[in-house]
Amino acid sequence: MDSRRAESFSDGVFAVAITVLVFNLLPIGNHVALTAALLGSYWPSYFAYVVSFLTIGIMWVNHHGMLAQITRVDRPLLMLNMLLLLGIVALPFPTALVAGHLTAKPGGGQLAVVVYGLNMIFISVAFGATWVYLARHAGELGGSPQLGRRTASTLRFTGGNLGYVAGTLIAAFVSAVAGLVIFGLLAVYYVFEHLPSPAPDADGAGDDS
Repeated sequence: MDSRRAESFSDGVFAVAITVLVFNLLPIGNHVALTAALLGSYWPSYFAYVVSFLTIGIMWVNHHGMLAQITRVDRPLLMLNMLLLLGIVALPFPTALVAGHLTAKPGGGQLAVVVYGLNMIFISVAFGATWVYLARHAGELGGSPQLGRRTASTLRFTGGNLGYVAGTLIAAFVSAVAGLVIFGLLAVYYVFEHLPSPAPDADGAGDDS
């Protein structure tokens, strides 16, 4: 299958997930004074929204960077991509939990951020597995056979896994807000390019299949 078909389908899933996030910002029909809600009690909703929006947005950019390395996809890569999308499309749920319970006592905020962190760990592992498979089979998928030998890029790209685990543990045992801040900082980390640039002839690779 042409990699552009997989990318188009994935783009649709990313678009739905990032759009659904806005539904958590302010419940319609709430009788609480609007000014107080906007300026005070709803800050967890804004915080969770910004972290999740940045996360999904940056993941979309990096997903494009991954698939730009190849021209074809095979069944195992499609299955790994589906696992990744499973985690992406589920992210609005823990985002809503964080928005509604970040300041809840006792322990509600910590549990909400732990659920959020577990979702992020799942996404991060799926992202890493997808990249590792793609890199190791790049030659078969119309990309550069040298891709699998770029260990430094793989380590930088998958390094966030440890950060998500650390953020989840900190949320569970130290502070829910601190855990969410770590997830936001990880989104900033992935703003920077950690994948190699596609080979100049990548668009023409694989035309002889």
